[in-house]
Amino acid sequence: MTIQEQLVQLLIDKNITITAAESLTAGLFQSTIGEVPGVSTIFEGGFVTYSNEVKEQVLGIPKEVIDTYGVVSGPTAVWMASQAKTILQKDIGISFTGAAGPDLLEGKAAGTVYIGIALPNDQVYSREFKFSGSRNEIREECVNQGLKLILSEIEK
Repeated sequence: MTIQEQLVQLLIDKNITITAAESLTAGLFQSTIGEVPGVSTIFEGGFVTYSNEVKEQVLGIPKEVIDTYGVVSGPTAVWMASQAKTILQKDIGISFTGAAGPDLLEGKAAGTVYIGIALPNDQVYSREFKFSGSRNEIREECVNQGLKLILSEIEK
């Protein structure tokens, strides 16, 4: 059983809904869990907010947060996860933001990634990761780490 199958089954078993706000992964997380039969019972949709403007317009992230911390940051990841969860009224929100490469973004090296998680108990946090590889390898590693993070939170 794949990690996405494990996660989706656990979410279904526990009746926990999920959504996502993705930047550098451009919908890859949602596509990955979307491969699992039955996912529609716990996942109705999410957001792909690639540009700063769309993060502000669609997710309502304050311009000051992006101007102060940048999009490649923990605070932006926290806002993205929290806003996705709130807007769609789901139990869990996850977000992905960072530099997929090959170039620097906001002075951050390719592979610098922040994953945000907003949990049912209203706890919200982000984790920083440093991945290496091609642009797509970095994006795939983001999704894998996101799946693992949510799985570990639910299994607590």
